[in-house]
Amino acid sequence: MSLVTSTEMFEKAYNGGYAIGAFNVNNMEIVQGIVEAADELRSPLILQASAGARKYAKPEYLKHLVEAAVETTDIPIVLHLDHGADFDTCKDCIDGGFTSVMIDYSGHDFEENIAESKRVAEYAHAHGVVVEAELGTLAGIEDAVSVEADKAMYTDPDQVEEFVKRTGVDSLAIAIGTSHGAYKFKPGTDPKLRLDILEEVARRLPGFPIVLHGSSSVPQEYVKIINEHGGALKDAIGVPEDQLREAARGAVCKINIDSDLRLGMTAGIRKHFVEHPDHFDPRQYLADGRANVKAIVAHKIVEVLGSDHKV
Repeated sequence: MSLVTSTEMFEKAYNGGYAIGAFNVNNMEIVQGIVEAADELRSPLILQASAGARKYAKPEYLKHLVEAAVETTDIPIVLHLDHGADFDTCKDCIDGGFTSVMIDYSGHDFEENIAESKRVAEYAHAHGVVVEAELGTLAGIEDAVSVEADKAMYTDPDQVEEFVKRTGVDSLAIAIGTSHGAYKFKPGTDPKLRLDILEEVARRLPGFPIVLHGSSSVPQEYVKIINEHGGALKDAIGVPEDQLREAARGAVCKINIDSDLRLGMTAGIRKHFVEHPDHFDPRQYLADGRANVKAIVAHKIVEVLGSDHKV
């Protein structure tokens, strides 16, 4: 099976009351862990690469890793660019075989965001590729994306209809309280997403796929392992999974997950070295990290996304 776009995938997710997991990939083990879990649970899948991943692994390596994954399964897989900074970056990915790209011009003013998103959408559609854009800005840090908490802005529902109509994009990422990285809420607070904003956006854009970025839940079992072995993540608090599941039952068709995978991989490796300090074979310690990635993805598919057995 070849790579697909997310068009049919999102239509089924919207009508079926579930979301597709968009998992960030950086190396072979992460790709393997994600795909093995999705294949066993018969879940459609989005593998996405950020600017940081493309710089680290090189675009050619990432593309061929994903193509190798496609050869091992018959589940539908999308290759998506996460947070494309400008037209040229998106064009490079479109020309390089990606089936979906995100143009993230949310840090610019409304008219500039529309102009650049429209430019990307026109080029992408001419090449059979779908486009995601963002309206509103998330706080936090992820690779090249860095927004201070006081600069974050919720999506304004009054703008979404005009934005989608004028740009022609295929899905829209909105800001309702999620954030990039592991530190999303202050300790002692009651984390809540602005599901009222999501409901209003969905009312104004009936049937249109909505995306949530920064949706890692920060599994505390992995945080504990990292802290026990020299880490300092004791105040890391993620997005409550019950709220993500509620969003997935509505208009949200794509939920991005990255930090959880990094935590799982790191916890597996740190624990391995504590238990086996004489090991030096990457195949040994990376296998433990990969197993954690697979377990996290399986949990998300069943408990958060609801996308299991949808293929």
